[in-house]
Amino acid sequence: MKKYFSEYIAAMLLALEDEATDFESLKRELLVKIQFMQHERLIHFLVTVLFALLMFMSLIAFLVSGNLGMLAAAVLMLALLVPYIAHYYFLENGVQKLYRIYDQVCEKLNL
Repeated sequence: MKKYFSEYIAAMLLALEDEATDFESLKRELLVKIQFMQHERLIHFLVTVLFALLMFMSLIAFLVSGNLGMLAAAVLMLALLVPYIAHYYFLENGVQKLYRIYDQVCEKLNL
C-alpha cells in the first residue's frame, strides 16, 4: 500500500506540472482516490484502536491477576501496535497530501 500510495502521489505531482493535463478529469480521479484512501485510513484507524484497547486490557488483566500470560499478550499487542501506528501515520499524511494536490488542481481550474 505504501508503494502504491507514494507512486500515485508522485504521478499526481507530475501531472500538476504538465500543462497538457486534463485537470477536470484529474480532479474527478483525485476525488475517487481520496475516497478510497479515506476508507483505508478509517479501517486502519479502527484496527489501531482495537489493538490499543486489547493491549491496555491485557496489561490491566496482568496487573490485577498477576498472570504472566496476560503480560505476554500485552507485549505482543504492543509489538503489533507500533507498526499499525506508523502505517496509520503514513496514511493520514498521504491523504492530507492528496487534499493539497486537489486544492492545486482546483486552482488550475480557477475554482
